[in-house]
Amino acid sequence: MTAQSSTAEGTAPQAGFPARISIVTLGVSDLDRSTAFYEALGWRRSTASSPEIVWFRTADSVLGLFPTEELAADAGVPATGEPTFRGVTLAVNLESPALVDAALATAVEAGAVVVKPPVPTAWGGYSGYFEDPDGHLWELAHNPFFPFTEDGSLDLP
Repeated sequence: MTAQSSTAEGTAPQAGFPARISIVTLGVSDLDRSTAFYEALGWRRSTASSPEIVWFRTADSVLGLFPTEELAADAGVPATGEPTFRGVTLAVNLESPALVDAALATAVEAGAVVVKPPVPTAWGGYSGYFEDPDGHLWELAHNPFFPFTEDGSLDLP
C-alpha cells in the first residue's frame, strides 16, 4: 500500500491514512495471568484469540495481549526489559467520577496497583491511574468535555 489511498467510490486519492487506532497490542510476561486480569475487569475475550495471542474488543478498537519477547521480535526490536515508565498511557474515559471510582475498585480487585488515586483535575475532570500486571499504565478518567455517542465511543469535536 502506498501513502496514497482512494475511497471505494473512486474519488481522488488523498495523502496519508485514516486517523484511527484499530489495535493496541501490549507485550506481557505471562499471557495467562494478563488474560485473567483483563477478564476480571469484565472484558470479554474474542473468539479470534489463540494460544499465542489474546484479543479483547473495546468500544471502538481492539486490545491484544502478546508475549513481550515475541512482540519485540515481530517488530524487529530487542526486548530490553520492562522500563518503569514507557512514555505511553492507555485511557478509559467514563461518564462520571463515580464510574471512575467503581472502575478503579474493579481493577484493584482484579490485581491492579493504584499509581495515582482519582482526583479532580486542573482541566475540570476527574482522573486516576493504575498499573496492570506488566506495568502498563491505564488512566481512568471522567472528562465532561468529551461526550459519548450511543455506541460508547467518544464524540470528540
